[in-house]
Amino acid sequence: MMMVSNDCLVECKIDDDSDEEQINTPPPPPEFASKAPTPAPEPPTPPTAPATPRPTPTLPVNRDPYGINQHLKVEVSDVLAEPATPHSIDQVWLYSVAGFETTRIWTYRCLSLLLAVPFALLCGIFLAILACLHVWFVVPCLQLSNTFLPCLRSLCMCAVNAFIAPFCTSLALCCSQFTVSLSHRDWHQVRDKVTV
Repeated sequence: MMMVSNDCLVECKIDDDSDEEQINTPPPPPEFASKAPTPAPEPPTPPTAPATPRPTPTLPVNRDPYGINQHLKVEVSDVLAEPATPHSIDQVWLYSVAGFETTRIWTYRCLSLLLAVPFALLCGIFLAILACLHVWFVVPCLQLSNTFLPCLRSLCMCAVNAFIAPFCTSLALCCSQFTVSLSHRDWHQVRDKVTV
């Protein structure tokens, strides 16, 4: 056995609390690494039928995210205002504001309780009809017309070139033989009418 003298040893300070750089050491070889305990196998669970999740309506934080009803944000100060000089008793003003807010909120809630669900159903039916018409009628008609319009255009151009163009050309040649001449007296009458 070989003995190592103290001169060959190097002193290393180990301080866990220091914020100095730590040297990254490679991991030990697999034969020397400690093995992590393997978890115990879980007992098999019996197969269950896949549950289809039902969408549950959630209450959104902002019910008007696109701001389509910004014009309906009415405050008391938008409707009721008292000037500084002739103002009522403070309790009258407070009760008026409270009555305005309470009446506005509860009337809206009662009307929405009665009308919101039927109107929402009508809007849903109306949008479903529009979507169905758009998918099954409007878009197919547009696509078919885009397909058949070049054929119809060529047929119309043939009909125009075969029948209408010669007729218009001959009519233009007939009308090109007419001439209009004005005498000196007619020219003065036309000029006098224009200046008057």
